[in-house]
Amino acid sequence: MSTVAVRTSPRRKGVGLGLVAWLLGVVFFLPIAWMALTSFHSESDAATNPPSFDAALTLDGYREFFGTGGGASPWPALVNSAVASVGSTVLVLLLALPAAYALSIRPVKKWTDVLFFFLSTKMLPIVAGLLPIYLFAKNTEMLDNIWLLVVLYTSMNLPIAVWMMQSFLAEVPVAVIEAAQIDGARLPTILARVVAPIALPGIAATALICFIFSWNELLFARVLTGVVAETAPVFLTGFITSQGLFLAKVCAASLVVSLPVLAAGFAAQDKLVQGLSLGAVK
Repeated sequence: MSTVAVRTSPRRKGVGLGLVAWLLGVVFFLPIAWMALTSFHSESDAATNPPSFDAALTLDGYREFFGTGGGASPWPALVNSAVASVGSTVLVLLLALPAAYALSIRPVKKWTDVLFFFLSTKMLPIVAGLLPIYLFAKNTEMLDNIWLLVVLYTSMNLPIAVWMMQSFLAEVPVAVIEAAQIDGARLPTILARVVAPIALPGIAATALICFIFSWNELLFARVLTGVVAETAPVFLTGFITSQGLFLAKVCAASLVVSLPVLAAGFAAQDKLVQGLSLGAVK
């Protein structure tokens, strides 16, 4: 009695993986779609249970968010978030690129221990360092200062940036760097004109991740800022009250606050995919 082995054709396997990918994409997209739909409902329709799919659409939630009804304007908070996120991301890249170069292309002794030390700094719970940082900011009169957040976000994102960029720079051909050195190029020139263009997808992926982490950070911004340096996530939490309905307004605010991150991810999606997959296929 012979046994016939049944093999799945590559085409059928690819179709199955494609369907699974589309299913996962729909599952992850549904909460965003639901938030967007709820943001165009009135507060009474948004609070119904079960939800009303055919309710009338309105822009009241967005009007309240942008302060057209007499509320606070969100623009100062959005500008603060942009300054803190972009500023910290630029500083992280300027500091992480030389460090990653030293750990990959020109490795120092026990460079693996150095990488582990960088990564171990992320294991400390943020709330454990909140009180010392608050006391430091208070004694130095840095409370409610946006530049304090820039420094904090830089220090928070620097370890993961060095870790990521070390793996990206490890793919840069050493022969290219040696040729630049023979031509008389110094280290800053090599980093700016040789290493950075080759590792651009990895640098873009690192920058995007650092930007997202900084834009979405809430705990430090909530404790260390007040009115002047209030960021967008802190401004968003102000819509949640113990009285009255706020679901539609919060959904509208959440969608607007998420747009910069979504736009940055969409604009850099090709670089993000290239960067995260850099070195995966030899």
